[in-house]
Amino acid sequence: MAERHLEIEQKYDAAADFVLPELGGLPGVASVGEPQVHELHATYFDTADLRLAANKITLRRRKGGTDAGWHLKMPAGPDSKQELRAPLGRPLVVPARLAGLVAVHTRGAELRPVATLETRRTVVRLLGADGAELAEVADDLVTGRGGDAEPEMWREIEVELGTGAPDLLKAAGKRIRKGGAKKAKSSSKLGRLLGEAVVPSEAAAARAALRSRIAAATSNGKAPGITTGEVVMAYLAEQVEAIAHFDPKARLGEDDAVHKMRVAVRRTRSALRSYRSVLDAERTVPLGPELRWLAQELGEVRDREVLRMRFQGAPDFLLDDLEKQERSAYRRLNMCLKEPRYFALLDALDRLIANPPLAAAAGKKARKELPGLITRSWDRMAKEYASIKTADDPDIARHETRKEAKRARYAAELAVPVLGVAAKRVVEDAKRIQGVLGDYQDGVIAMEHLAAAAKRTQIPAEAFTLGVLYGKEQCEAITARDRLATTWSRTLGPSF
Repeated sequence: MAERHLEIEQKYDAAADFVLPELGGLPGVASVGEPQVHELHATYFDTADLRLAANKITLRRRKGGTDAGWHLKMPAGPDSKQELRAPLGRPLVVPARLAGLVAVHTRGAELRPVATLETRRTVVRLLGADGAELAEVADDLVTGRGGDAEPEMWREIEVELGTGAPDLLKAAGKRIRKGGAKKAKSSSKLGRLLGEAVVPSEAAAARAALRSRIAAATSNGKAPGITTGEVVMAYLAEQVEAIAHFDPKARLGEDDAVHKMRVAVRRTRSALRSYRSVLDAERTVPLGPELRWLAQELGEVRDREVLRMRFQGAPDFLLDDLEKQERSAYRRLNMCLKEPRYFALLDALDRLIANPPLAAAAGKKARKELPGLITRSWDRMAKEYASIKTADDPDIARHETRKEAKRARYAAELAVPVLGVAAKRVVEDAKRIQGVLGDYQDGVIAMEHLAAAAKRTQIPAEAFTLGVLYGKEQCEAITARDRLATTWSRTLGPSF
């Protein structure tokens, strides 16, 4: 397992004659440590077309200093990066764990050296009254070499937060700027070195353009010139971006990451179904089975996560079995996320965003076209709901109603930037229906799991406990089932 570290820092460009100001007296700082000098040598790895750099990700092998080894840094918010570390290992062999975490971008492409940085680093530690390191200030003299370009030299100051409060980072930056340094133009040394060689992918450029277009057109709340195709593609672009964002988090088993990645996959699939009149079926229909496959693989993990959380406080024998199943499901998921099939799906989704397969309805004005499409989706849910009373197997009808409720919710969710409150109401209505049916379905799944566990045990005390839990889940499932009619009666549906 790679070591994890959340890095919160700010960078400043400094001239050769810059003098680091006195850093005592900053918020919480009781003393300033003696300067320490380190000689660092870092080799940066990326694909030939610099896919990692284009996504603001850096992967390096660094020698020297106090943290020699492999470092993978991924964006984690303003001024922060998630850093994962691994031992030095072999010079040209990227640790498999780190390579897997960027596979959503590399997709089988070779990771190879693209640049080297030689840094003479002078470190000053800012200490609290108890001796704890509140922050570290690094004064770096850098020589960078990338590709066939001539070596480049520069100086920069880094302030990395340790146990200190955010106001220390702000105060230190203010003092450094007052001393003559300027906020760095690039968030990484590699980004500065590679400069214009780093080019966003066609899909990333299309996502940015769509986001900008929707934001500009909806700034007054009316969006008069926005087409249906633009709204649908902006939503799809957001979901494709979310899949890539949560991929490494899901591989790491971070809290709720698998769920969020699965939701993004389902939203994508749902939008392709609900807005068929907007998109060319020849290119979108083949994506359906692949998205369904990926959602199922993620679902194997998610179902175990839900059961584990649901049975918190249950006897150890039940939780131990669930945790074992969850670990196995995670192993299978990680194998799935290495498959060429998964990479082919990601490529197809990128092509979808970069070159939208728009159909006739795409050119129509969104404010006129979207209400009808949302209403159609809602009507499909209402039809499934009505079938519950006459169905040979009401549980199947409930399950289908829940699926249609999700589709109606996502169809309306897509339209919120244009239709505003009217679309939000549909989202909330569909969400309530989905929630009640979800509570029922969760109870049914829990009962099935308990029944299967009871068949495996030969210990009477365990069987009794499983029976008690089964009865509890059955009562909760029936309560949720009976709540459906009341929830439906309070639902207004679309009103555009």
